[in-house]
Amino acid sequence: MTVPRIPWQAKFVALALIWGASFLLMKVGLESLAPLQIATLRVLSGAVTVLLVGSLLGAKLPRERRIWLHLAVSGLCLCSLPFTLFPLGEQRVSSALAGIGNATTPLATVVFSMLLIPADRLGARRILSVLIGFVGVVVILQPWQTSGRPDLFGFGMTLVAGASYGLGWTYLKRSLGPADVGGLGLPAAQLTMSSVQLVVVTTVWWVLHPDGLAAPWSPVGGSTHVVASVVAVLALGVVGTGLAFALQFDVVRAVGPTVGASVTYVIPVVAVGLGVTFLHERLQWPQVVGAAIVLAAAVVIGMPPRRQPSRPAAAETIRQ
Repeated sequence: MTVPRIPWQAKFVALALIWGASFLLMKVGLESLAPLQIATLRVLSGAVTVLLVGSLLGAKLPRERRIWLHLAVSGLCLCSLPFTLFPLGEQRVSSALAGIGNATTPLATVVFSMLLIPADRLGARRILSVLIGFVGVVVILQPWQTSGRPDLFGFGMTLVAGASYGLGWTYLKRSLGPADVGGLGLPAAQLTMSSVQLVVVTTVWWVLHPDGLAAPWSPVGGSTHVVASVVAVLALGVVGTGLAFALQFDVVRAVGPTVGASVTYVIPVVAVGLGVTFLHERLQWPQVVGAAIVLAAAVVIGMPPRRQPSRPAAAETIRQ
């Protein structure tokens, strides 16, 4: 029986909706769980999901040691670091603002592509868009205000988290592009490496925790909302990490990391809509204007490059 092929555009839209909702789920998780607990439970449940689905589909994990070492780096950039920094940031800023911070991923992808893949021709338009995007970030931060502006440290953590996605996907393209044979093998292996990293870090955090928690999974914010927090994070792991990672790998394989990272155009819109609707969050006008500038820059980055005039005998130009 032939499995119908799902267009990458449909997977792209599904990713935007799933990841847009992730900021709301992290906020719910913070009611009873610490950021490291959220990140660890998210990655573990996501890894189990991808491994189970992969085994049913006959996916095979990579065997080469070199590939696993590269996946340890990409697992840090694409999972361990951002999945910890986003809930850390959301302790200080709204879920809507955290979603806006995630929109810097395409900007970071361009910067890291220039540094790690010099052969990629990014063009003056994309470089200028990065500069404009950073102007949008400055507008969001409102440096001219002495009060009422977003928490700089909290929003800064969401910016670093968004940038780490750009670094991770660029690193994957540079180091493992030829080694990726499709399927769920690489996503499963990457989530496994991230699980190992986060279990170690969370165990150390638990041992050093000043409140003397009974176990690494003991709630830190009281027991009133434990069930809701755990359910939210499990949904974040199974759907927002397990399913979403498989979809993201497929999108990146189909259209490349720059366009694949542009899923972040829609994520802030979903995050803001859910934050306003369910958490009654509000954004000030500089945050709205700055977000619009960042998103506009990201959209320009994701546009295909202009086709250069070619000779009649020249081969068809391949899009980046």
